[in-house]
Amino acid sequence: MADVYKFSLQKLLDIRKDFEDKSKLKFKEAQREKDMVEKEINDLKEKYKSHKNIDSFESVINQKITQNYLNALNFAIDKNTIVFEDKEKILEKRREELKKCQVEKKTVEILKENQKIAFLKEQNLVEQKSNDEFALFAFIRNNHRQRR
Repeated sequence: MADVYKFSLQKLLDIRKDFEDKSKLKFKEAQREKDMVEKEINDLKEKYKSHKNIDSFESVINQKITQNYLNALNFAIDKNTIVFEDKEKILEKRREELKKCQVEKKTVEILKENQKIAFLKEQNLVEQKSNDEFALFAFIRNNHRQRR
């Protein structure tokens, strides 16, 4: 088999793979950012839980400081919850982009496989035809020798 299969759309496949890799990186970055915000919210909630019981035996100033701290924690939790929801939306958008890139790449890969199968079939047919011709020539040569 002297002919080697060469996919005519290899450049397109390489570009699609590159897009998919870039999309994976964007998706991972969005996932990491969302996880960081989620961790920060959980840390704030833990701080809130540990300080939410205001001891009535403390001084009024300490109670007021604790109350202000709890209000600040609540505000930070609410603010980060909004950021978290935005990060989830961005992550979902990145997920859809990644799926699209994967589908586009897979489409070209399937096309490549189909063309390769067709190429191999054609090569097998050519080889089979050559083998049949050799067998026919051998048969004729042997038949010709037997007649002499």
